Amino acid sequence: MTTTSPARTAAARGARPAPAERPRRLRTTAAVRRLVAEHRTHPADLVLPMFVLEGAREPVALGSMPGVVQHSMDSLRRAAAEAAEAGVGGVMLFGVPTTRDATGTAATEPDGVLNAGLRALVEEVGDAVVVMSDLCLDEFTDHGHCGVLDASGRVDNDATLVRYQEMALAQAATGAHMLGLSGMMDGQVAAVREVLEADGYTDTAVLAYSAKYASAFYGPFREAVDSQLRGDRKTYQMDPANRREGLREATLDLAEGADVVMVKPAMSYLDVLADVAAVSPVPVAAYQVSGEYAMIEAAAANGWIDRRRAIEESVVGIQRAGADFVLTYWATELAGWLR
Repeated sequence: MTTTSPARTAAARGARPAPAERPRRLRTTAAVRRLVAEHRTHPADLVLPMFVLEGAREPVALGSMPGVVQHSMDSLRRAAAEAAEAGVGGVMLFGVPTTRDATGTAATEPDGVLNAGLRALVEEVGDAVVVMSDLCLDEFTDHGHCGVLDASGRVDNDATLVRYQEMALAQAATGAHMLGLSGMMDGQVAAVREVLEADGYTDTAVLAYSAKYASAFYGPFREAVDSQLRGDRKTYQMDPANRREGLREATLDLAEGADVVMVKPAMSYLDVLADVAAVSPVPVAAYQVSGEYAMIEAAAANGWIDRRRAIEESVVGIQRAGADFVLTYWATELAGWLR
C-alpha cells in the first residue's frame, strides 16, 4: 500500500509550505505574553515630578498639563503620601517662588519655597520614597536662565558653580536624599560632590542631568514654574542634532562622581538613552517631559488615542531603551494601574 506524506499532499494542492519558525506562538494569550515580556514597569521604577508654589493656599491647576498642579504645602504632603502609598519610587520637587532676582537668592534661603518643600516631603514620607530636589537656578532668577549672568548677559559657568554649591548644601540640609543637577554647567557634578563631601553629606546622592537637550518639548513646564526666560538656553543645553555628544556628557559626569545619570527629554532621545545605558556603571534615568505628557493628554482628550495604553507604552518604551527609572507626571496614576 502506497502512502502520501501530508507535505506532499499539501504541495499537490498548491498550498504554501509551513514557516520554519512561528514567533506568534508566544503571543497567543495574555498569559503567554506576560510570561515572556522582556520589560516590565514596576511602581518603584517611577518618579513623580512635583511643583510647590510659594504662598499657595490651594493647588493651582495648569492649563497646559491637565491633571498637574502647583501645590500648596498641604496638598504637596497629601500628594506625596498618595505616591508613597501607590509604591512610587521617588518624587522630584521644583519650587516656584514669588520673588526672583539676578542670582536666584531664594534658592538658598533655608525657609525658601523649595527648601521648605523638601523638608515637608522628608517629614511626610521619610525613606518610603526617594526625595529628590531640582538643583538649578532657573525658577529663581528674574531672567529665567539656569545660572548667573556676566556683564555681557551670557551665563557665567564658573560663577554659577559657586551658586550650585550653595544650593547643594541648603538642599542637603533639608534631608533630601538625591540632588538633581539640571543646569548643564560644565563641572557641576564635581563642584557639588566636592562641597557635599567637605561638609559631611557623604550619603547625599547626585543625579546628573547629563544629556539635557535644548528641546521644544519643555513648553508646558515653563507654565508650571512661571518661567521668566527671555531668549533660549542653547549655549548650555545640548543641540538636538547631536548624539555622540550626549554620551560624552554622561561620561564626564560619571568621571566626576555622579551616582545616577539622566537623559532629558526621553521620547525623541531614545538613541542617546540607549548609548548611555550601554556603558554606564551606575543607574540611568530618563525624564518624560511636560511636552510628552501634554501631547498624549491632548490626543486622548480628542479621542484620537487610547490614553491608558499610550501612557503604558510610552513608559515601557523608555525602559526598553535602557532607563532604570523614569520621571513621569503619570507616576502615581500608572503605579495604581500596575498594582
